[in-house]
Amino acid sequence: MTSTKTYVMWRKLAERPLGNRLFSVAMSVRVPYFGTILPTVVDMRPGRCEVRSPKWWGVHNHIHTFHAIAACNLAECAMGMLAEATVPTSHRWIPKGMTVAYTAKANTSLRAVAELPELPTFGTEPFDLPVPVSIVDTEGKEVVAATITIRVSPK
Repeated sequence: MTSTKTYVMWRKLAERPLGNRLFSVAMSVRVPYFGTILPTVVDMRPGRCEVRSPKWWGVHNHIHTFHAIAACNLAECAMGMLAEATVPTSHRWIPKGMTVAYTAKANTSLRAVAELPELPTFGTEPFDLPVPVSIVDTEGKEVVAATITIRVSPK
C-alpha cells in the first residue's frame, strides 16, 4: 500500500518535538475551514485518528458551549485524517453523508476519535465506508456521536 502525502508528512513530523502541532497547522492551511477549530492531531494511523480542539470564543454558541457545527467540523477533521492514513493512493475518497447525535452539552475542550472496527479491503469496486467518530469532553463524557460515510473508489 502506498501512503498519501498527508500520511507520509504525519509520520515524518509526529516523532519530532512539536511535530504534531506543525502538522496540524499545515493541515489547516491545506483545509482552511479546519483552522476554525484550532485542531491538534494527536494520533494518526490506518484505521484511527485522534484530534483535539480547545474551547475558545471562536467555537462558542449562544450559551457559550462548543457549537454543534464546530463539533461536526472536528468530527470531519478526525475522519479526514483517518481516511488519509487508511486509503491507499490507488484509491480516492470523498465524504458522502453524516449522521450526528448531540448527546450532552460540550462545556470543555473536545477530543474526537475516528476509529474503524476493521480495515477494509481496497479492491476494484467502489464502496461506502462508514467511519464512526466519538467526541468526548475533558472528563471523558461523550458529547457527540457521529458516523461519516465516505465513498471510496479506485482512481
